[in-house]
Amino acid sequence: MSVYAIGDVQGCYDALGRLLDKLNFDPASDQILFAGDLINRGPESLQTMRLIYSLRHSVMSVLGNHDLHALAVYFGRQKSKKKDTLSDLYEAEDAEVLLEWLRECPLAYYDQSRHLMMTHAGIPPQWNVDQTLRLAGEVEQVVRGSHAIDFFHAMYGNLPHCWDESLLGMERLRVITNYLTRMRFLDAGGCLELTHKQGLETAPEGFRAWFMYPREDKLTILFGHWAAIQGKTGIERCHALDTGCVWGGVLRAMNVDTGEYIEVESHAKEKVE
Repeated sequence: MSVYAIGDVQGCYDALGRLLDKLNFDPASDQILFAGDLINRGPESLQTMRLIYSLRHSVMSVLGNHDLHALAVYFGRQKSKKKDTLSDLYEAEDAEVLLEWLRECPLAYYDQSRHLMMTHAGIPPQWNVDQTLRLAGEVEQVVRGSHAIDFFHAMYGNLPHCWDESLLGMERLRVITNYLTRMRFLDAGGCLELTHKQGLETAPEGFRAWFMYPREDKLTILFGHWAAIQGKTGIERCHALDTGCVWGGVLRAMNVDTGEYIEVESHAKEKVE
């Protein structure tokens, strides 16, 4: 049995198929952990979702910001964005089945035996495993429940930008969601800076990449979301899996137990400007 972690697919169906072939993936014995952003911006969100859904008994995916946006547009009737590539998915006869499955995905996944955690954007150093799972669970409960529409209407925005246990309601849920699905740079107090999206050298004054701050535990962290760092953190036990397939880079898988990286190139038709 092999367990692989795969970075942001973002609708790059062809690359995902080629990567699974390269892995000799066997759904009867192997498992895939997806780092979120399964869909959007790439050319084939519907086909990607159908493929992943067909493997659902051998797959675990966390929710990324693009996944949450797709759910907000479909279930919350939010407006699509200009660069969205989700219309084929929304118009499909199996759209509700596929998106209901996506809606059940967690924001954080923890493998106790490997002391390994995956979220889409990472984990702030101030949060331990139990806290991360607890806070992720608060959002998951709302996304899956009868108040999902209210959440989908309120989840957009950069404020509040600092975690505070006393936060309540939609502000609390929004900041938890931002830490787990949009985070890149933090200050020493753990406050978010969400406007800078490029490489490590673009950090605004007083901020650093979230993974540059020390953690007290020895947790292995897998994350996607940050294509601009090209899969490199320089930090032991912290693995960046988004290598920008949708932007013309590669689609990366990591063997969770050996640390080996397996990659396939993006085809030209998947290069999105």
